[in-house]
Amino acid sequence: MSDNRHKEPAIPPVTRRRFLGLSLATASAALLAACSNPSSGSPSPSGRTRIMPSDPLVQAAEDARPASGATVSASLAAGPFIADLAGRRAATWSYNGSLVGPTLRARTGDALAVRVDNGLPDPTTVHWHGVALRNDMDGVPKLTQDPVPAGSAFDYRFKTPHPGTYFYHSHVELQRDRALYGALIIEDPKDPVKADREWVIVLDDWLDGITGTPEQAYAAVSAGMGNMGSGSTGSMGNMGSMGGMGSASPSATASSTPDPGAFMLMGATSDYLGGDAGDVRYPMHLFNGRTSDKPDSLTATPGSTVRLRIVNAAGDTAYRVGIPGQKLTLTHTDGFPVVREEADAVVVGMGERVDALITVRDGFTPVLALPEGKKGLAMGQISTGTGKPPVAAAQPSTLTGKVTDGSRLKADPSVRLAQKKPDVVHRIPLTGSMMAYDWGIAGRQFSASDPFAGAFEISPGQRVQVDFVNETTMWHPMHVHGHTFQVGTSGARKDTVIVRPKETMSVIFDADNPGQWLFHCHNAYHAEKGMMGVISYVKASTS
Repeated sequence: MSDNRHKEPAIPPVTRRRFLGLSLATASAALLAACSNPSSGSPSPSGRTRIMPSDPLVQAAEDARPASGATVSASLAAGPFIADLAGRRAATWSYNGSLVGPTLRARTGDALAVRVDNGLPDPTTVHWHGVALRNDMDGVPKLTQDPVPAGSAFDYRFKTPHPGTYFYHSHVELQRDRALYGALIIEDPKDPVKADREWVIVLDDWLDGITGTPEQAYAAVSAGMGNMGSGSTGSMGNMGSMGGMGSASPSATASSTPDPGAFMLMGATSDYLGGDAGDVRYPMHLFNGRTSDKPDSLTATPGSTVRLRIVNAAGDTAYRVGIPGQKLTLTHTDGFPVVREEADAVVVGMGERVDALITVRDGFTPVLALPEGKKGLAMGQISTGTGKPPVAAAQPSTLTGKVTDGSRLKADPSVRLAQKKPDVVHRIPLTGSMMAYDWGIAGRQFSASDPFAGAFEISPGQRVQVDFVNETTMWHPMHVHGHTFQVGTSGARKDTVIVRPKETMSVIFDADNPGQWLFHCHNAYHAEKGMMGVISYVKASTS
């Protein structure tokens, strides 16, 4: 994307340390001062008023965020797209006619202004994943905004308070399991990470237009393992024709009787993730929109340092990322710095991001993203102009040695939350099974028609502890909108965290961003089934 930053009245640059030093006190004061303002929110079961996206508290929080004085403008055109994947034409939906949307870049404190034109046949929204932004720009249909109708446009505008690696994607049903996503990089003008080059890597599992559509896959897997074999139409080839491989605009509402065996993945296990690795069978895995037969390539010089910004945009697949025979130096997870750690590979769950540094070796260097617990390969390559390109078939089927993930890293002291006793603790049971495919929160499936059913209430200024209690036999990457949390008392600052089977993962955050915020499993199919809920800000009782 071209540099579309234009300056407004000059304000000193905002670094992460300056933001953390200024914003907590400023935002808290602004929120408390605004509590007396009227709200359009409805009463909650506790009798307190919900702080809705249109409440003055939301604007007060936005006004309190430090600003650079610059605005970055961009545009996203959502529409039908024909992709070429390993020589096969696949009809899908995308932003700006590409399998990966444009990488958007801003600097800390900039205002980001993005016009979204909806050329799809269905309504859409855009969610700015991981960004602690104003609630009315979060892109959750019927909770923070009305969906953007087909043929219409919507202007998103918000400040970018924290530097880091983020991404954006549709938040309407299963649209993000097409190509409706892209990276968002918020740069720190005083970034302590020194690198000669940077490589943004977006990983994805892919089936749209190849074996069918995401909606057909969901219809198949949501029947559950208990219904395997019933209603089968027989062949994967039939699903390909139903997926509209010759159609320029596959319909999200297309109906058929899918063959569960064409989409349901059986026997995919990962000791690292604690058991079942995924539900959905994907014929392809993509590295920056490319299959491993024609890998994406970065040119660099021997001995130079490359910063990898890794984004997992997949629907159902975690990736184990590494370079055979070479270690990664992990520097960030979900945008926030960690105590640096070397590893042979890092596992990145859906919705997670990891930054890592590598030193370039002479020749070609393969960068592998192995689908954790599944077959297949996503691969890119770094070239110094000598040697022979790596062959995908010759790459190892696993990466061993020291393997870690973001939940096991420690927060850098500059972003660690101050020690404080939680004001409120919410226990969030993750429930369901592959047999019945009844994923939910505490046995309840989320419904957009009644989003506040079972909502968890918090108040501005509270220290909040959330205990994700995984009662299932499958792992779940749990994502919280509008906030970054800390894993435990000293773990990494994150917005998406892997919760393994029968594990309780405790995270803490400060309630400094009022509104109505979704939390959910970032497995697209679990979320679609209903493993979602709302963290609802309410005004403190005046009684």
